[in-house]
Amino acid sequence: MNTLVRSAPAASRAPYRSVLFDLDGTLADSAPDLAEALNRMRRQRGMAALPLEQLRPMASHGARGLLQAGLGAQPQDPDWNSLREEFLANYEASICVLTRPFDGIESLLRELQRRAIPWGIVTNKLTRYTDALLSRLDLGAPPGCVVSGDTTARAKPAPDPLLHAAAALRIAPAGCLYVGDDLRDVQAALAAGMDAAAAAYGYGGPQASRDWGAQHVLDHPGELLRLL
Repeated sequence: MNTLVRSAPAASRAPYRSVLFDLDGTLADSAPDLAEALNRMRRQRGMAALPLEQLRPMASHGARGLLQAGLGAQPQDPDWNSLREEFLANYEASICVLTRPFDGIESLLRELQRRAIPWGIVTNKLTRYTDALLSRLDLGAPPGCVVSGDTTARAKPAPDPLLHAAAALRIAPAGCLYVGDDLRDVQAALAAGMDAAAAAYGYGGPQASRDWGAQHVLDHPGELLRLL
């Protein structure tokens, strides 16, 4: 679990010229499909499925978080790689069955498109799964760029993916706002010289998100529009 010494956020640079978003837990509620990939493994091992609400907080941590929560598996375990591959195969087979945009996301993205405000996606999800999900998920408007966990040499919380996205949109980092539902998202944004908005409606939860040092906290996606 991440620990954090609370610090006051830097002053906001709003209004912003561009917005970048995390994917899982920020744009898309993918927890039901991720949880089912894990619960399929549990059922095959004679274990009861875990309730979605128990697994939802781990959804932003992907295979690592869900395997730890659901099977007690650790990366140093000898069977870790096979468990991870099994989980990912389950997930890929049903990657967008129950996944939906969070309430308000589609109208928000259509409004960004109407205002000609560039926006993109920066996720730690590998390209293979990012592309598969986005090909099936209607977000309401197309992103200007998509940066996945294997696009750059380092993933979040390193700033590299966010800087790559800003360059793709031809916007200086200081003019970008990054929205995410995990501490790593805020850390990556600040390291990239961007302001951060914590998505309190996402998997991190409303209380934790207020402790991450982001310039803004969004209880609903539509609140973003007042920052543009």
